[in-house]
Amino acid sequence: METTNGTSINNHKFTIPAVNDVEQQQASMELEPTEDFNYSKRSQWLRAAVLGANDGLVSTAALMMGVGAVKQDIKAMILTGFAGLVAGACSMAIGEFVSVYSQLDIEVAQLKRDKLRDENRETSDEEGSKGEKESLPNPLQASAASALSFSVGAMVPLLAASFIKEYKVRLGVVVGAVSLALAVFGWLGAVLGRAPRVRSAVRVLVGGWLAMGITFGLTKLIGSSGL
Repeated sequence: METTNGTSINNHKFTIPAVNDVEQQQASMELEPTEDFNYSKRSQWLRAAVLGANDGLVSTAALMMGVGAVKQDIKAMILTGFAGLVAGACSMAIGEFVSVYSQLDIEVAQLKRDKLRDENRETSDEEGSKGEKESLPNPLQASAASALSFSVGAMVPLLAASFIKEYKVRLGVVVGAVSLALAVFGWLGAVLGRAPRVRSAVRVLVGGWLAMGITFGLTKLIGSSGL
């Protein structure tokens, strides 16, 4: 009896750590998927948001710098930037809607072909098609994200130039504010996509400088030639 009790007690003592080990293993297995998250799933909205913000920032700043190259009036710069904001946001929204809707049509057509091909497996196909339909791209969401992010980016040079009347100071503040925003947008896109941060920020920053410099230089050249 004692031996049987002893063995049963010992068995209980050994079973408790075993249960704990199983629970720890299950907990670790539940945490593993978060570490192996597929960041490519963020590509759709991330591309629309980051590209929209960069486009709004660079194009509006370049327009304002181009006008500032030949006109020192603050009103001309602000009106040009505002017109660029509205036109660019509409263009980005329409372009993104058409692009994503075309992608949606292709994926829906592919789903229909797969459904016709697998008619003999209706139960499994219904479950699979439900998940696939949920993962289809949303044209309205991508369009709204693109227009909104473009407007946010375009507001940076507009706000930077709105309260400064001195011409040279205004140009310097616009370039400084845009440069800071470009670096932040490039870094943010790299963080969200788990890409190299410094390289992404530098790439976006240099691209913005080139756009503003080329626009300013060519507009100055044409304006000074009297055309």
